[in-house]
Amino acid sequence: MEKRALRLPGFPMLIILLAWITVVVWTCVHAAQMPEDQGGPRLAIASIVGVLVFILIASGFVVLNPNEARIIQFFGRYVGTVKVAGFHWTVPLSTKRRLSLRVVNFESARLKVSDADGNPVEIAAVIVFRVQDSYKAVFSVDDHLRYVAVQAETAVRHLATTYPYESHDDGRPSLRDSTVVSEVLTAELRDRFALAGVEVLESRVTHLAYAPEIAQAMLARQQANAIVAARYKIVEGAVGMVSNALDLLREQDVVTLDEERKAQMVANLLVVLCGDRATQPIVNAGTLY
Repeated sequence: MEKRALRLPGFPMLIILLAWITVVVWTCVHAAQMPEDQGGPRLAIASIVGVLVFILIASGFVVLNPNEARIIQFFGRYVGTVKVAGFHWTVPLSTKRRLSLRVVNFESARLKVSDADGNPVEIAAVIVFRVQDSYKAVFSVDDHLRYVAVQAETAVRHLATTYPYESHDDGRPSLRDSTVVSEVLTAELRDRFALAGVEVLESRVTHLAYAPEIAQAMLARQQANAIVAARYKIVEGAVGMVSNALDLLREQDVVTLDEERKAQMVANLLVVLCGDRATQPIVNAGTLY
C-alpha cells in the first residue's frame, strides 16, 4: 500500500549543505597552514568526511511539479511516496521514480463485437482516469497505462455482449441507453483498475453502430418498424374521427343513415384519412341520356 516518504523542506537543507561546504573549505585551508606532519592527515580526513556528507545531503534533493509523484526506493526497498509539489529533501542515496497524477483521457479503438442478440456492432468508449495509489501503479503491474488500455478494451467487449443494440419489449436496457450503459461500464472498469491503483472518473460510449455488413438490413428494419408504428397511430386516430363524425350526425339529426350507408361512409372516411396520397373526389352528376 502507498505510504508517505520522509520529506523535509529543500531550501533549509540546501542552506545546511552550503554551510557544510563552507566548514569543509575552512578546515582544509586551516589544515594546509599547519606543519606538514600535522596538516596532511587532517586535510585527508576533512576531505573524505566532507565529500561523504556532501554526497549524502545532495543525493536527497528532489523537485516535484504539480500533480506529480515520486516513488522513493532505498536500494530496491520501497520507502514511500512524495506527492507535494515543490523543492524537498528526502531519503539520501535513494532512487526517485517519477509518476504522473494528472487526469488522462483514453479512447478505445472501434471494436467489432456481437451484441446480446448476436448482431455484429461497432463500439468505442472514452475513459477518464487518474492514478490514485502510486504503489500499486508502479509495483502491482508492469505498465499501468498499457494495463488500462487492455482492461478497457476487455470491459467494452464484455459490455457489448451483455446488452442488445436496441431495447425489446421485455424492458431490458440496451446499448443505446447511455446513462445505464455508462454506469455499468464505469463500475466494471473500477473493479478492473483497482489492481493498478487507478481511479475511474467517467466513462462514455462514443461510437455505436451496426457493422457495415448488416447496417443496411437493420436500417430497413428500423424504417419498417417506424412505418408500422406510424400507420397504427394513423388508423387509431382515423377510427376515432369516424366514430365522432357518426355520433355528431346522429345527435344533430343532420341525416339518417341506414347500416349500409354507414358502412359505405366509414369506408370512404377511412380511405381519405388513412391514405398516404391526396384523394381525388368524384362528383355524381347523374345519368346522361
